[in-house]
Amino acid sequence: MRVLLTTSNEGKVREIRAILEGTGLDVDLVPVWLGDIESGTTYLENARLKAASALRLSNHAVLAEDSGLEVDALDGLPGIRSARFAGHGATDAENNAKLLRLLEHVPDAERSARYRAVAVLLLPSMAEYVGEGSWEGGIAHRARGRGGFGYDPLFVPTGESRTAAEMQPIEKNAVSHRGAALRRLVEQARTAGIL
Repeated sequence: MRVLLTTSNEGKVREIRAILEGTGLDVDLVPVWLGDIESGTTYLENARLKAASALRLSNHAVLAEDSGLEVDALDGLPGIRSARFAGHGATDAENNAKLLRLLEHVPDAERSARYRAVAVLLLPSMAEYVGEGSWEGGIAHRARGRGGFGYDPLFVPTGESRTAAEMQPIEKNAVSHRGAALRRLVEQARTAGIL
């Protein structure tokens, strides 16, 4: 089965490939970027929009994922706009800098946050498999670590002193929101007998 992955985010491509390795999902992940089509109000809506658009273009099985960081002190922001939090075309560093500015005077006890991810596998038959995951933690006062991408240098998982960017990829993928979402999707596909 050849699955087209709807993203231009190299960090996501690396993580998804690593997470799916050895799961029994025999796929060739080919990055496909559809532009900024996100117009939904939830991660699930956005993932479904990406998957449906890619399926129309390719008539191949499609894997789409949408994810974001939700900070409680900011009423869930940046949320589904995480990639463009500091503006359209913003870099990870710009998004992180904006987040730190907004949380500058917020004490540790009120810096709780979570990553959320939704993955959708859509087949040409229109069969759909969905996996969701979340990863609880908090926001550090400064960026730390060189691994990962996005908000990883600021995100400190619950029970950890390290940021996600300071964790080894295999550690992160075992407990992350994206790892949980993809493992649930694979379980559904296995149950349905397509794997």
